[in-house]
Order: sequence, then C-alpha cells, then structure tokens
Amino acid sequence: MEISHANGSYIYDTNGVAHLDFVAGVSACSLGHSHPRVVKAITAQAQKYMHVMVYGEYIQRPAVSLTKLLAKHLPRPLETTYLVNSGTEAIEGALKLARRATGRAEILYANLAYHGNTMGALSVMGYEQRKEAFKPLLPQCRAILFNCETCLEQITNNTAAVILETIQGGAGFIKPTNDYLAKVKARCQQVGALLILDEIQPGYGRTGKLFGFMNYRVVPDILVMGKGMGGGLPIGAFTASKPLMDLLQEKPKLGHITTFGGNAVIAAAALATLEEITQSTLMQQALEKELLLRSLLVHDAIKEIRGTGLMLALIMETPAIANQVVLKCKDKNLILFWLLFEPRAIRITPPLTISNAEIMEGCTILSQVLNEL
Repeated sequence: MEISHANGSYIYDTNGVAHLDFVAGVSACSLGHSHPRVVKAITAQAQKYMHVMVYGEYIQRPAVSLTKLLAKHLPRPLETTYLVNSGTEAIEGALKLARRATGRAEILYANLAYHGNTMGALSVMGYEQRKEAFKPLLPQCRAILFNCETCLEQITNNTAAVILETIQGGAGFIKPTNDYLAKVKARCQQVGALLILDEIQPGYGRTGKLFGFMNYRVVPDILVMGKGMGGGLPIGAFTASKPLMDLLQEKPKLGHITTFGGNAVIAAAALATLEEITQSTLMQQALEKELLLRSLLVHDAIKEIRGTGLMLALIMETPAIANQVVLKCKDKNLILFWLLFEPRAIRITPPLTISNAEIMEGCTILSQVLNEL
C-alpha cells in the first residue's frame, strides 16, 4: 500500500482509498495523523530554527517547556528529563544511568520483554530466538518471570536495576497483577537496586492515565518513554530525580550525549501533544472507548481481550486465524497489526482521538471478517 496522505484516524493510499487506522503507527500517533495542533507547532518552530546544538550550549524553549510540563504531571521525585531520539535510545540511557548510580553491573528483565533493538535493549529482551544472531550481548543481564513474586528473591545486592514494561507489549499486553510492580520496587529499595519502568507503549494517556504506572501505586526510579509522545515524530526520553540524573554530568562529562535529542521541532511537536492530552478529556475517553470496543467485540472466535484503555489485544485460538484476520481486514480497509511474541494476538491501538463512530465502523468490519472465517 503506497501512502498518499493521512488525516485523523485514516490513512489514504495513492488510489484514493481511505483505510481506518486501528494501529496508530504502533501506538505512536497518539492524536491521530496530522493533528492540527501538532502541525501548527511544527510549522511555527521550523520557521524559527530547527537544529542548533543540544549539549547544553543553547537554551531552546520547546525542550525546556516540554520537560517542565512533564515534571508538572509526574509524581516526585521524577523531575528531570533527558530527551533522546527514540524509545530504544532512552532504554540505553536508563541502563547506563542505573549502572552509573549503583556501581553494579547486573540487570534483571522479564521473560518476553521487549525494550527495543539496539544492543543494550536487545540484551534485556526476553526472547532468545531474536537475540541469538547478535550474541554476545551485554553481560550480566538475566531474565525473571513477569508477575512472579517468588522470583523477587533474585533481586540482590549485585543488581543494578530491574527493568520492566509496565504492561508487557510484545508478550500480549499482559498487565501486572497483585501489586507486582509495587513489590518489585520494595525489593529494589531493600537491596539498593533501581526500578526502571518502560512506558514506551502505555505512555501518554493510552491507559486512561498519562503513564501506565499511575494505575499501580508505584513510582519508578527511572521512567522511560517514547512512541506516543511525539505526535508522529521520532522521540524518546528518560526521567529520574535530579540528583540521579546529575550523575550523567561528571565522570565522565557528558555521560550520555546525542546529536539530535531535544531537537526543537520535535520537542515542539511533543509539547503540543502533551498539552492536548493533558488539557482535554482524551485520557478519560480512552477508558470509555475501551468499554465500547469490548462491548462490540464479542465473538466466539475471540478467546480473550487483554490490555486496558486503547492498548488492547484480541487473542484468537490460533496464530493462523489471527494472521488471516489482520490480512482480510486490510483488504476491507481496516488496519490492524500483530504483536511481536504472541502470535495469536491482534493489536488494537488506535489514536486516542478516534471517534465512537469510527470505532463502530472498525468493529463492524472486524466482525464481518470473523463471521466469514
């Protein structure tokens, strides 16, 4: 499918056909395609300046305003944000910060975890088949079972950090249960390790809160974000307390550097996105739209609906059925997608701005395809 343009909840091909987007660029286009507020912010900033330099030489208002607004909406002590180019780069920065802060090397991660594809992020991926071709990776990275309380004993005085997705994405939108995240944080505090929470997918309102961890009575030591924060432009960030983040300033100086992190145009887009989400009722609507989706997607072929808000996965009986549904819906101009490690899953992560009428339109197509199968 060759793209002509995209607007709102629709992507248009070069034949003029509109495709309803239930994927949002894999959770990246929080406000849909070409949202007027984001486009206006990009255009205005591009006319002023784009790239100058981002190592601290110049104060650039979009990045300052974005990080200040993030601090306003985050719980203490999450107050200092480092802007980078993508979620996986933010993971790299978080892992470096954890090792720098603790002087330890061991990183624990969850089975079926996905945190990105750079070498550090790949080292904490919980899926050996995808890692094998690139080994050796970072040493002293070990997997534990997600939602396993007895596994918390594996967090020891040797552990620099435990890195977890607040909601496991590639594994099938698996939510933490029984206060699991809070128990991980308590164990980390007990042994002097840090908790890194990866909010690259849930982040920016998809779960009904600005970040998914806000639903689980826990505050991470390091918060990682990406995808949905840029309004469709590439960006990532990691946030921590000021004393913690200040460790990257010395020994060595500029302990984490990036040429384009904090780019003014991208920061302007991210600021507009954050303003729109926090000043509107979109987060509340995400939960209301979840209820609508669940009410419409009742079918014998759907064995389970996992996730929360507008981060949902339909679990089918077999991978073959899931594959057919995605492809046949595409033929009927509804865009769905797969998940990385759960082959029975069908991703539903539409823009937060999707309307109820558009949800009903998409669910009608999906139900037709399920009936045909």
